[in-house]
Amino acid sequence: MDVDQHENFPIASVLLPKALRAPVGIIYQVVRTADDIANEGDWSAAERHARLADFRAGLDAIAQRRAAPVDPLLFGKLAGVIAQYKLPLEPFYDLLDGCAQDIDTNRYADRAALVDYCRRSAHPVGHLMLHLIDAATPHNLADADAICTASQLISFWLDVAADWKRQRVYLPQADLQRFGVTEAQIAAGVVDDAWRALMAHEIAFVRAMLIRGAPLALRMPGRLGFELCGAVQAGLRFLERIERADYDVFRERPVLNLFDWCVVAARTLTTQLSRRVGVAAHSIEGNA
Repeated sequence: MDVDQHENFPIASVLLPKALRAPVGIIYQVVRTADDIANEGDWSAAERHARLADFRAGLDAIAQRRAAPVDPLLFGKLAGVIAQYKLPLEPFYDLLDGCAQDIDTNRYADRAALVDYCRRSAHPVGHLMLHLIDAATPHNLADADAICTASQLISFWLDVAADWKRQRVYLPQADLQRFGVTEAQIAAGVVDDAWRALMAHEIAFVRAMLIRGAPLALRMPGRLGFELCGAVQAGLRFLERIERADYDVFRERPVLNLFDWCVVAARTLTTQLSRRVGVAAHSIEGNA
């Protein structure tokens, strides 16, 4: 399972309960379509906003129980999932707001502003998954928010170089100033002590947030709990990979190899069996 900003929930995994694969697949298609409107292709900002407006009209049609004026097949499938599982429409509208923000905003003043963006771009996915299994309690929603925000931030730290090419900087401007890192340094891919201190600061925050939300995986039933626990452990492993690369995310994007996935699997199993968050299978790692 990769960590990507539009893939913050499990898709087509063998661990995902069979009954959920179809509705999750439809939700994923909707989320991915909206994200592609905001981020892919060569459209102008005005064209992207127009397409998102059409997308919003499709959601409005579902709310009003009528046929969607655009992409009726996709919105018809979504309407069926929403009706069957009594899903709220608010998370879908929030996702559109996040996509619109992606079109217009390419810098974030501070961490609070960045986390607020994640509230629209990442939180809705976790909320929808919990509603699908009728587990959207305040406690579960709060932990899901922590996991989804952390997952999104991890994708940002992995993709600093790629985002720069798209004229986007997700590192908070206040943190850049605090650690003395300039955008010219990002453009040149310079990894010095200032950059390492900045990344260590960001990673510590993300790791704490991910661990804070991790108990949700132990409260989820059966295979879904394993799936979510695996996602948490994969996120933690990506952070370790950044650290082991000495915080250099410019020359090569950190990835998980086969050994890493074995570590993730071992940690997931250990966590599930011990019912304790944060248990790692260090004994099989060595210095890998």
